[in-house]
Amino acid sequence: MHGIGEKCAVIGVKSHKDVFEYLYYGLYTLQHRGQESAGIAIQTDQIRVHKDMGLVSDVFKNVYLSGNIGIGHVRYSTTGSSVIENAQPLVINYSKGSFAIAHNGNIVNQAELRKGLEDRGNIFITTSDTEIIAVLIAHEHIRTDDFVEAIKAVMKQLVGSYSLTILYDKKVIAVRDPWALRPLCLGHSEGTYVVASESCALDVLGIKFVRDLKPSEILVLGDTAESYSGPKEKVCHCMFEYVYFARPDSIVDGRCVYEVRKDLGKILAKEANVKADLVIAVPDSGISHAIGYAEGAKLRYGEGLIKNRYIGRTFILPDQNQRDVSVKVKLNPLSFKIKGKELVLVDDSLVRGTTLKRIVGILKEAGARKVHVRICCPPIRHPCLYGIDMQTSKEFIASEKTVAEIGKVIGADSLAYISFEGLVKAIGLPREDLCMACLTGEYPLKERQTKLV
Repeated sequence: MHGIGEKCAVIGVKSHKDVFEYLYYGLYTLQHRGQESAGIAIQTDQIRVHKDMGLVSDVFKNVYLSGNIGIGHVRYSTTGSSVIENAQPLVINYSKGSFAIAHNGNIVNQAELRKGLEDRGNIFITTSDTEIIAVLIAHEHIRTDDFVEAIKAVMKQLVGSYSLTILYDKKVIAVRDPWALRPLCLGHSEGTYVVASESCALDVLGIKFVRDLKPSEILVLGDTAESYSGPKEKVCHCMFEYVYFARPDSIVDGRCVYEVRKDLGKILAKEANVKADLVIAVPDSGISHAIGYAEGAKLRYGEGLIKNRYIGRTFILPDQNQRDVSVKVKLNPLSFKIKGKELVLVDDSLVRGTTLKRIVGILKEAGARKVHVRICCPPIRHPCLYGIDMQTSKEFIASEKTVAEIGKVIGADSLAYISFEGLVKAIGLPREDLCMACLTGEYPLKERQTKLV
């Protein structure tokens, strides 16, 4: 609900039976990670692709592709505009054959890599960094005559976040970046292998979760699963996967997202308790956090806002005017429940503040006596360069304002954020294994980045 965009989601399936339904329902489950475009590539004697702008249910209406191996993608544009040319999977044809590729993440040195390839005579069809990765793989494959070695060579050139699924030679190849910034997991049941951005897709498909891919792992899925290792780097998981992006029913790098979010709320309740009648959430993003806050504060939790579930997540709308309008039709207060009450309103994070300002206004117009806002993520002050649509410091309300000033802007009677220590404790991973660049400005890949925004 805070006006920021996720990256994308990828899935790959290798089975002894048709995989289209696995891919379709897997992408449907991962739709929260991107609503601009969707696509599926399936390989039989050749690679066939169907992709278009829109939601999975619309893109694949009356469409079926036969084959027992394929990959899929849903997209939210971070690098490259929201046009059909940038929809994925992309198919690359070159002297050694062809392959399809889908990408979740963002390559921060993409401008430098693109220029180098253009200087060598390459012409690009898209404006996405995914095509850059694909062209580099093709070049290295021609040079090395080994597809896995080609991927390893390309990984040494890429700076940024990437989880890839590649369809090549009737195999699915999954690749996770050396820093493990973006999630990617493996499942297997009765001869069917599935790799996906989140484990919730495996649950829906009835596939047993096996493990998360390791940092810098190249996993080749054919009749068996073969694992290779690319270059080693310092592990740096994105903390925002736990705070907001991943579905609460997913397991990300060994941590249950729902439990992390409940713990965030519990810890925040201890750090910033307040007298109130009712704890409510900004649906759906703040529900798990609010339940935890209510437990930690020993206050009653209840619904105060009813969500129109026929609208996508607000952040997906790229235009601020569209986001403002969508808030008005997306949330309606339960006036009889909140009138005259002192409320604690809990959300996962606060970026621009425009949406939360409108929500606080809605609650007060409905008769809430006071609205205390509690945010389960420390203030966001710096751009993300690794695939989240937070690209300039100017869009962050916390970049130039104090907590008290922000509270005044959004109309809250009080405002509090969770501490850095509380965030790390709730996630349950070592601080040194987390990327918190959007909070601290300390970029884990800084020495290798070509530019900072």
